[in-house]
Amino acid sequence: MRFGIHVGTRGCLVSRANLIACAQRAEALGYDFIGIPDRLILPADVATRYPYTEDGVWVGAQTGECLDVLGTLCFLAACTSRVRLLPSVLVVPYRPAIVGAKMLATIDTLSDGRLVAGVGVGWMREEFEPLNAPPVARRGAVTDEYLAAFRALWTEEAPSFQGEHVRFDNVTFRPKPVQKRIPLWVGGESQAALRRTARLGDCWYPASHNQDAPFDTPARLRAGIDRLARAAEAGGRDPQSIEVALLWFKPPQWSARKTPDGARQMFTGSAADMREDVAAFEEAGLDHLIVLPQAPSIEETLENLQRFAEAVRTPPPGPLPQGEGEQV
Repeated sequence: MRFGIHVGTRGCLVSRANLIACAQRAEALGYDFIGIPDRLILPADVATRYPYTEDGVWVGAQTGECLDVLGTLCFLAACTSRVRLLPSVLVVPYRPAIVGAKMLATIDTLSDGRLVAGVGVGWMREEFEPLNAPPVARRGAVTDEYLAAFRALWTEEAPSFQGEHVRFDNVTFRPKPVQKRIPLWVGGESQAALRRTARLGDCWYPASHNQDAPFDTPARLRAGIDRLARAAEAGGRDPQSIEVALLWFKPPQWSARKTPDGARQMFTGSAADMREDVAAFEEAGLDHLIVLPQAPSIEETLENLQRFAEAVRTPPPGPLPQGEGEQV
């Protein structure tokens, strides 16, 4: 099992010094990934329901603070040397395909091959509109096409692509990414996200607490992995070639909480409880666990980083598997 963190660029982590402190502490503690979400602008009136909270309100709505995800990851590439850099996740339709591919390739180059490209379709209709992004109703098809265009630009010597939403022919796109194959982690919990992963992804990356499709227990995640396997097999792909990562979308709690049926909530309780939960998810088929350490202050955030790392990392795993970090 490999571990990472997901931190929003708001509150205490909107500052340069605190971002550096968080990233460098995570790296020193042995975390494998640092994830940054994608948000560019927050309209004053948002009617679209946020799928990951019970009240349907985006967790950053109170302040609207957000740094650009790709600029932030470029900055963190210069502040770290080992930890993998993860858009968690990039809303693919927000940026033209060539621009998105170039920015991701730049991060991979400047980080010496440490990019993991978390990608998704987005959810906030009101953000699509001021960005002049493609229609929100077409975001799935646009994402599929852009991801195919990314691969062409990253791998072909004279890239050409003819699609409905992006077209280019015999262009120069250099330098190529350091990695021969930048890993694509496909975010989402829907059946469409599973199909997208089976066609285009290297890893399925759902969040745990989607109110409509939760993956907040090992049994629920296992059921999702089984659906992914069927989608992969239907497309002629070996399901074992696809990894699974989970964004645990609630901060770990160090006192036990109960579910409505009286069971202990996952990732609440003692260090031993945390290890038990990690083992259960690993048994269900999970390869990577991404957690939320962020707290109101940087001191609390760093303490959360340390406490969770001490609970679960015994010992850290070895080098990344061949291919995941394979370089040119």
